[in-house]
Amino acid sequence: MISPSGEVAMSNSDAYPDDEIRIGVFICHCGGNISDVVDVKRVADEIGSMPDVVRVSGVFPVDAPPTAGTESSIERAVVLSETEMFLCSDPGQARIEKRIKEYNLNRVIVAACSPTLHEMTFRRACARAGLNPYLFQHVNIREQVSWVIEDKEAATQKASRLIRAAVDRARYLEPLDDRKIPIHDAALVIGGGVAGLKCSLDLAQRGIDVTLIEKSDVLGGRMLELGTVFPTDEDARELVGALVKGVQENPKITVILNADLKDSTGSIGDFNTTVVVKKDGGEEDVEVHSGVIVIAVGLDVYEPRDGEYYYGKSPAVIGLLDLQKMLRDNGKLEVNGKPVKSVAFLHCVGSRQWEDVHEPQADGKINDYCSRYCCTAILHSAVEIKERFPDVEVYDFHEDIRTYSRGHEEIYTRSGELKVKFIRFDPHRPPMVQKDRKGEAALTVKCRDRLTFGEDLEVPVDLVVLGTGLVAKDMTTLIDLYRCSRGADRFLLEAHPKLRPVELAAFGLFLAGSVQGPMDITETTAAAAAAASKAAALVSQGIIELDPFIAKVNEDLCTGCKTCLIVCPYDAIQRDDEKEIAVVNEALCTGCGTCVAVCPSNAIQQFGFNDDMVVTEILALLGVETNSRAGVEAEEAIAAV
Repeated sequence: MISPSGEVAMSNSDAYPDDEIRIGVFICHCGGNISDVVDVKRVADEIGSMPDVVRVSGVFPVDAPPTAGTESSIERAVVLSETEMFLCSDPGQARIEKRIKEYNLNRVIVAACSPTLHEMTFRRACARAGLNPYLFQHVNIREQVSWVIEDKEAATQKASRLIRAAVDRARYLEPLDDRKIPIHDAALVIGGGVAGLKCSLDLAQRGIDVTLIEKSDVLGGRMLELGTVFPTDEDARELVGALVKGVQENPKITVILNADLKDSTGSIGDFNTTVVVKKDGGEEDVEVHSGVIVIAVGLDVYEPRDGEYYYGKSPAVIGLLDLQKMLRDNGKLEVNGKPVKSVAFLHCVGSRQWEDVHEPQADGKINDYCSRYCCTAILHSAVEIKERFPDVEVYDFHEDIRTYSRGHEEIYTRSGELKVKFIRFDPHRPPMVQKDRKGEAALTVKCRDRLTFGEDLEVPVDLVVLGTGLVAKDMTTLIDLYRCSRGADRFLLEAHPKLRPVELAAFGLFLAGSVQGPMDITETTAAAAAAASKAAALVSQGIIELDPFIAKVNEDLCTGCKTCLIVCPYDAIQRDDEKEIAVVNEALCTGCGTCVAVCPSNAIQQFGFNDDMVVTEILALLGVETNSRAGVEAEEAIAAV
């Protein structure tokens, strides 16, 4: 045994045969993040002094626990237990590799930070030392112990208990191999807006064949509706036109317009998508074969309800895009042929809504999120009006102003220099727009101004511009086909914002741009480039390796009851009608374990999480001895959890 001090103290079972379980336990100080709370040296000593024979073999199945006289000893076989200041560092990893070779370890346990951070780090270290990486077990004693428990004694005891459970679990670890799945060298991009265009170009530039499908009859998306863009004042149609030209001229990209998704089958590396194309007054089904799919369908602009802020009741109430079109196409600022002398901009129309203040949408929810682009877009339009029509009075009614991105604050500063008048309303008492009864202007905006300590204002204006927010498209077909998850804001959710950004939970599916939520053009193109980069990385490999933690059906036990087919959220299980058993599609299975839990015949197990592992770990966490001396049956112990 190697003590925390580094001195060699051999256990009474140091001469194990090659076929014996030999476990090495490594406990990290994490530079004090762990060791300032957990007595890691004490834990190492406790784990190192665990008795060799303490558990009963065969705790599985649970409904037939061992009885007196049937127990058989299992050697816990902890060969060494030691600590290290930073196990994730190069010296720390080198130490693990050295110990694996020096002590012929065939199981490794690392107690450190979250496995989401460094589990792969330590698996790779095991692999470099010649050990199957799935004979490694990670224990989180930072996020689950030292960061959440102030009492040092309690933290030390919990850390010790967690590692003891890992030691018991490690006995049942088996060498596993990653799944290897071939990838078809092509990509399907859904959506021909700026995100889809950017993503398609990036993929094509990496030598990947791309099929780009667009629902409308033209590429370009929302950018075609804009005038100039902030903060550069470049023409939006010219910018997106350059992307469209690049896509149309690239021989690697096939564009299909007037296309609707009909069906999609397959899994990562082998997707088959049916697209309905409208042409010559009829429809035609087109089949697209791809290795990956990128969803870039964009979003919609909020459409105010009839009468909301007098919208639909007066031609003098328009949306922000309507104003952009007016300034771009006509070059004049007028309503019904009359010049506009005063304009009011209203922020947060369809965004940052409040319960009991705003009417819910069709699904019963309010849009309580910020659309992010509106403040800068409104101020950009206000500045444009003041620069082109200096005599026009401009009023800005806002709850808050959020010009958050690079170069955007300058637009806010510039609007102040041009004498735009700012009025801050109470979100619980939004402005009222009505016809001006005095006849001074077309409309009157009533508001209580928080900048003047609650003064009630009535502002006559000739034009009201609603800063409408952004909302998710109707993506029912996409959600049904690709099992997408939606957030409370109705936009699609990536698998994990930090660990798997721009990816869906199902492998091989990616999100590009504002399908994830409100974004400006810069953010949209960045997200599209990220999706293209991830998709290209998969396709370029030719073969993708996925972790082996998937479900496995025992054909001898399977009764073909179809229960697993019903509950699988990824449609990863099919029924073999000839054998009358369930079959797992390895490419689709994500290892969620749902089928394992519901199988009435216990015919499904999951690699890396079989019943032996789980039951033994639970019993160890409970501190329960499952031998005859303890007199506690496994089933009773688990029921007590």
